[in-house]
Amino acid sequence: MIELGWHIIAELNGVDPKLLDDEKYLVEALKKAAKDAKLTVLSTKTHKFNPQGVSIVLVIAESHIFIHTWPEHEYAALDIFTCKNEKSTWKAYHTILEKLKPKGAQVIMLKRGIVTRRRTIELPVQTGGTTEAKGEIVVE
Repeated sequence: MIELGWHIIAELNGVDPKLLDDEKYLVEALKKAAKDAKLTVLSTKTHKFNPQGVSIVLVIAESHIFIHTWPEHEYAALDIFTCKNEKSTWKAYHTILEKLKPKGAQVIMLKRGIVTRRRTIELPVQTGGTTEAKGEIVVE
């Protein structure tokens, strides 16, 4: 079995609203996270909301780093997905924490693209909006 990617999803609370509304600071923080984790930045796209808030995505060769902020709630949604390795993904996360200094954070990591040599599964979407698994999953 192999893993193709590591995906961190984090809820950052109690962050200084001035930082969360500072587009330039946030871009620098995400780029520092990529550099510290030895990730390759390909492009950066930002959007500044009126009256406040920022969305930033760093497209990296290894996937992406994304943040969306709500300064009025001292909150940021953070998404880091890489195919480099688990350690570098966590390194990027910790660098961003150092830069934003949230008072609280909830974080999960999903291992993505878990591939086995043999895998069979059907996931048809039902009309009721539910997903039903048919077949078998073989984990080796």
